[in-house]
Amino acid sequence: MDWLGFHFISDLPTQGQILLNCSHNPFLVLLAYLVACAGSFATLDMAERISHVERPGARHQWRWIGALCLAGGIWAMHFISMLAFETPIEMHFDLPVTVVSLLIALVAGLLAMNTLSRDEITLFGYAKSATGIGLSIAGMHYVGMIAMRSPATQYFQPGLFGLSIVVAIVASFAALLLARHFRTGSGTFHQLLKYSASLLMGAGIVATHFLGMWSLVMAVPLGSPLHAPMVDNSLELGLTVAFITLLIIASSLSAALADKKLQSKEHDLRRVNALLSQLDQARVSLQQVAHYDALTNLINRRGFNQLFGEKLIEQKLNGGMLAVMFLDIDHFKRINDSLGHDAGDDLLKVIASHIKSATRSHADVVARFGGDEFCILIAMNSRDEARHMAQRIMQKMKEPIDLAGRRMVMTTSIGISVFPDDGDTCEELLKHADLALYQSKGAGRNALHFFSANLRTKATLELQLEEELRYALRAGNELDLFYQPIFDLHSGQVAKLEGLIRWRHPQHGLLSPDRFISIAETNGLIAELDNWVLQRACRDLAHLGRNGCEQLKITVNCSALNLAREELVGEIRSALADAGVAPQRLELEVTENALMGNIATTISLLNQIRALGVSLSIDDFGTGYSSLAYLKRLPLDTLKIDRSFIQDIPRSAADMEIVQAIIVMAHTLHLQVVTEGVETVQQYEFLANYGCDYVQGYLLSRPVSLGELRPVLDQLNQHRNANGTLFNQPVANRAGDERVVRDLFAEPPVARPAR
Repeated sequence: MDWLGFHFISDLPTQGQILLNCSHNPFLVLLAYLVACAGSFATLDMAERISHVERPGARHQWRWIGALCLAGGIWAMHFISMLAFETPIEMHFDLPVTVVSLLIALVAGLLAMNTLSRDEITLFGYAKSATGIGLSIAGMHYVGMIAMRSPATQYFQPGLFGLSIVVAIVASFAALLLARHFRTGSGTFHQLLKYSASLLMGAGIVATHFLGMWSLVMAVPLGSPLHAPMVDNSLELGLTVAFITLLIIASSLSAALADKKLQSKEHDLRRVNALLSQLDQARVSLQQVAHYDALTNLINRRGFNQLFGEKLIEQKLNGGMLAVMFLDIDHFKRINDSLGHDAGDDLLKVIASHIKSATRSHADVVARFGGDEFCILIAMNSRDEARHMAQRIMQKMKEPIDLAGRRMVMTTSIGISVFPDDGDTCEELLKHADLALYQSKGAGRNALHFFSANLRTKATLELQLEEELRYALRAGNELDLFYQPIFDLHSGQVAKLEGLIRWRHPQHGLLSPDRFISIAETNGLIAELDNWVLQRACRDLAHLGRNGCEQLKITVNCSALNLAREELVGEIRSALADAGVAPQRLELEVTENALMGNIATTISLLNQIRALGVSLSIDDFGTGYSSLAYLKRLPLDTLKIDRSFIQDIPRSAADMEIVQAIIVMAHTLHLQVVTEGVETVQQYEFLANYGCDYVQGYLLSRPVSLGELRPVLDQLNQHRNANGTLFNQPVANRAGDERVVRDLFAEPPVARPAR
């Protein structure tokens, strides 16, 4: 049988032929197996390399390198195995045919690497590829055997011939599956499995070859000379081919390993770059958080200070001007208290938008410092520019705002400082703008003020007074309590004394409360100051009681801020107990605005004070915004009419009618009435005629210290007449009465200290 140029056993002549006994060199056979294993390992490694390469060009490159490694390994294994074949006749190889066998091996390698480079392939696809690869390997083997030139004729056993092709296909199929499996994975165990798979694949390739050699029968005609080759260089040639092949495979593996490490470094570098990019984004986000207000998206105080410093340097170099504006929303706290903080946040967003729209978008810096406080920085040529911008902002703020179902109008107070007139550093300019804002608030709000030098002087003085007041409270020897008599019109006796604090300042002399009470309230000292007055008044009450004034009461003022403290009741109880004074001899005066601040809490606190036995008086009545509906619920004993209603009597008929109405209303509510600021006899007689209970003022006495008090009390009590009135002359002699009073106390009714 003859097929495709191959002779099979059925064609072997029965006579005239000698069958040769052939053998193989064991060393070269082992060397061929090692080369096959090396080629198999390179194939597995290249398949793994292709799966991890990202660039298409690099995948194509490694596909060719893998094909060359596989083809070189298979072909070198075949060639070395052929060199291991030992026959008793001369034998050599045809070079062109040998090169053709190498090209066929290359085709097998390309088929294998193209299959392995696909991302997805079915089992049937593997079978087709394995068939093509197996046929290519078998074709390479048998073409390589055809390249063998000798006197002998080659015959093949059909069964073994076909079996070798089947083994080549099966080995190719197994190799594809193993290579597919080993494309992913890492670690020592994975590497050991890959080595084991390479040994099995190498065995499959060698089995294909030697099945083909097993099917070979060589026959020579009878009479042909049989002798060994004169020069046998098979071993040297086999070693050379093995060395070159292994060197190529090793170089390819080294290149793959280097490329893998390089790619790993590229991945690391990309990860580092990604991390750096994330860090940059995080830095930008942090910078946004650090320099911008999350609610209004305006820059915050930190960002403003940074821009302020840059613009200040720029204006210093250019000789320009800067204006710093502090804005505060008037009565913003009432929005949070009444509508809630969410509504307050919505309002701040609208206000920020209004402020932004009233400024120059690119030239001006608008910042939110926190709460309802905003700051604007503008470059300008004159103060008028700052004034006009502030007026635009104030006008914009007056536009109605719909909020929480309500329509409201907000106003703002603005303070402005100018560089270089008001300072040359950021700190100075901000501080001076804040002082100007404070002046705007003090002027009734909804106003703008520029900084002036007297504001700085005033602020410095207030800071100094604050520090000195703290020292005075600790030392206790600079503060004093003065008393002004309160005259009972019914009994004709001094019934009460109003305690008024004075500060004997070492440099400024005797200071009245209007110089330091507001400082105490602003800086958290008012509770300590009120408690000092309470303790001192109780001690003075005890002293007066021991000196024949057991019926006198002392009234002391209570700050609105102190009235909100729950500790006040305990402090009053402690002061009375320490001095050993009956609670009925103490009266607490509070202003009507303080009473109306938180009516429910106030009523509860006043009831606790009243339960101690202490009397309660409402001071400066008529100057605040008290409600008569609330007034009748308050546990009060006395109502004090403010001096502003008395000073124009008898010239003002309206004031006389108001005072009469207040007296009637107070008596209707079962309250006693004290009128302060009485300075003339006409005022005194008017109040006596219309049922006022007590009077207080310079007509009777100025406030005096405890040491000066007793003579004043004696003089007032001795100058009453039998009917209990202090003055008994007819109207024509009232001027003389006033002269007598002034002579008694040597103090004109003008220039009185404020309370």
